[in-house]
Amino acid sequence: MSSRPTLPPPPPPVEIRTWPDREAMLADRAFILGALVRMHLGPARLGVLVMWAGLAAFGWLLVGTALAMFEQAQDVTNGLAGLVSLFLGVAALVPGIAFVCLYLVRDRKVRALLVEWGALDRDPERDRELRLPGVSLVWLLLSFALAAVGLALCVICPATARPGDDTYATVALNMGLGMVAWLTGLIGVAKALAHRRWVLRVLAVPAATPAPGAPVRTPVGPGHR
Repeated sequence: MSSRPTLPPPPPPVEIRTWPDREAMLADRAFILGALVRMHLGPARLGVLVMWAGLAAFGWLLVGTALAMFEQAQDVTNGLAGLVSLFLGVAALVPGIAFVCLYLVRDRKVRALLVEWGALDRDPERDRELRLPGVSLVWLLLSFALAAVGLALCVICPATARPGDDTYATVALNMGLGMVAWLTGLIGVAKALAHRRWVLRVLAVPAATPAPGAPVRTPVGPGHR
C-alpha cells in the first residue's frame, strides 16, 4: 500500500455546507490548508523530487556510458556491455521522467485545492502558520543553486570540448546530467514562487465584509432547515 497522503476534497458548495458555525469552518479550513501546504512544500516533497530526478540522472548516466562504449568498442564484448548499459539506463530513465511528471500533476491538484480552501474565508491567526517564509526560501535557494549548476554544465561542457580529447558521448553525458539538474532546479524554483504567490493573493487578501444591513447567509444543513 502507498504511504502517500490522500488529497482532501474541495470545499463543499454553499448550499450543502453543514458547519454549525464559522469557528468550526475555520478550524477545518486551517487543518486542511496545513496538510495541503505540507504536501506542496514540505521537506519530504523536496526529497521525493530529488529522488525521482536522481533516478532520471542515473538512467542518463548509464545511457551516456553506453554511448561511450559504442564509440570505443573494439570487440563484441564492449558492444554487448554497451547494450546492457543502454538497456539499464532506459529502464531507469523512463520511470524517473514518468514519476517527475506525476509529481507535477499532483502538485497542480494541490495548488488548486489551496486556492479553493484559502478563498473560503480569512483567519489571520491560523494563516500566519501557513506562510512558511523560511521553508520557501530554502526551496528557492537550493533549487536556484541546482539550476545554476545544471545550466553551467549545459553551456560549459560543449563550449570547452576539444576534438580528439572529448568524445561526443562525453559531451552528451555531461549535457544530459546538466539538463536534469537544470529542470529539477526550475521545478523547485517554480514551487517556491507559487507558494509565495498563493500567500500574497489568497492569504493576504482581506475577506469581504457584508454591507451594513445586508442579510447574513447561514449554513444550510440538517440542523438549519
